[in-house]
Amino acid sequence: MEEVISQIATKEKVEQKIKRIAFEIAEDNYDEPEIILAGICRHTEGYALAVRIYDVLKDISAAKIHLTHIELDKNNPGGSPVQMNLTASDIDNKVIVLTDDVSNTGRTLLYAIKPFLDFSPKKVRCAVLVERKHKYFPVSPDYVGLSLSTTFREHIKVVLSHPGEEGIYLM
Repeated sequence: MEEVISQIATKEKVEQKIKRIAFEIAEDNYDEPEIILAGICRHTEGYALAVRIYDVLKDISAAKIHLTHIELDKNNPGGSPVQMNLTASDIDNKVIVLTDDVSNTGRTLLYAIKPFLDFSPKKVRCAVLVERKHKYFPVSPDYVGLSLSTTFREHIKVVLSHPGEEGIYLM
């Protein structure tokens, strides 16, 4: 791991934030028959967040919860097409909740939302564990675990998939 300046949230605090996000999603969609959680990039913390939310949401919501992932290049999201394993019938008139670990400029969420607009979802929402206040695009997450004001030089790292290192770190 890069040099850690400070730990912002412990494993326990992260779990608390994830549970709160799951409850907010359930409350916001209490009358929906289905909710699709789409984690951004399967082998990243964005998808790990979707899995954690799914684990809570399936126990507290009457809705049928689906878990999937979408793939894009997080360093250059507009440089290649977004890939997903959902069809129009999977998406049409359904609630989609995109998940990512950190929202910084809004670029990744913007490109992640884009392919869903080719279909007819009932609504598209975004959930992030950490929101930074450096928006370049008009995309703001609907469900946020923690909002941080940081400098452009600081980096936030979320660790969910490495036991013993779990937490949110300022790098």
